[in-house]
Amino acid sequence: MLTSPQARLAGSLAAVAALVLAGAGATATSAASSTATGRVFFINPVQSSGNEGLTDQKDSDAAVPLSDYKTVTLTNLDGSGRLVGDYANVVSETGDPAIATNGTFLYTRHDDRFEQVMAYYWVTEAQKYIQRLGFTGAPGALRAVNKESQDVRLNQYGADNSFSWDKKDLLRFGKGGVDDAEDGEVIVHEYGHAVHDAQVPGFGSSEEAGSIGEAWGDYLAVSVGLAVAGAPAKGVPAACVMDWDATSYTSTVPHCLRRVDTNLTVANKTGEVHHDGMIWSRALWDIRSGLGDYKANRVIIDAQFDFAPDTSFAAAANATIAKAQTMYGSSAASTVRAAFHARGII
Repeated sequence: MLTSPQARLAGSLAAVAALVLAGAGATATSAASSTATGRVFFINPVQSSGNEGLTDQKDSDAAVPLSDYKTVTLTNLDGSGRLVGDYANVVSETGDPAIATNGTFLYTRHDDRFEQVMAYYWVTEAQKYIQRLGFTGAPGALRAVNKESQDVRLNQYGADNSFSWDKKDLLRFGKGGVDDAEDGEVIVHEYGHAVHDAQVPGFGSSEEAGSIGEAWGDYLAVSVGLAVAGAPAKGVPAACVMDWDATSYTSTVPHCLRRVDTNLTVANKTGEVHHDGMIWSRALWDIRSGLGDYKANRVIIDAQFDFAPDTSFAAAANATIAKAQTMYGSSAASTVRAAFHARGII
């Protein structure tokens, strides 16, 4: 779940930790191979341009220069002319559905169809990134994770928030300020919840488990952005999460809804999952720094299969250390242990 410093969605821990249940609802398409051309933010216009002065201006096209968009290839489509494919299925929207009879989905942000393209592209790219780490489910490979056509609803939630919804097996993106699906890191963050619950149905049923869920969503968003779009423009910190969405809620620069490189430790816990999640995400960030993107994220993702739905920080940390030992040996395990120890987790 996404929230702002103004707590865009108050509610119970169950609402905070709402995730997508694995295997329910959407069914993966079979080897969709069609492609199309689309226009997206890469991963958002603050990161790509380095311009911290961008503002929403009520969805105005004039607010974001055309140079801050990127033309990309949309992959794994089913050939229907709609945004439906192996790993994403845009099933509902505000305004006209995005349909391309000529293989092009070229919209700008004033057109709601732009957000549909954003959601399709970044959900698909997130799953492809996870598969590049080896989580394909093929013989001899790591287990697949949420390898299905993920249902997505755009701008149907009447509040400025986004979330994953277990009962309907979908991701839902809200509006207000910067519409959430205009920021690729918001999209991947919510997809991270779907990933977690595909691994452990019902994950997030304790405060610390919920914090791990929020941290993982932030960390995955940063990891996918770096892998697909590359490093942000000069002056924009890579560890800053959801920079574009955050412009509506923060006055300081850089605009960050949260960060994955804070110095928070367990001693700084508040009991609020988004705040406390920054303790866990910093540990993941340090693991990445120590092991590199590929090894770190193979360890981190595979370890999550071993988490209990109501896991504690300490139990999840020990499971991750054990996974590092199994996959890459004692040196890697020591790196992981040190990252959690620095946060006061173990």
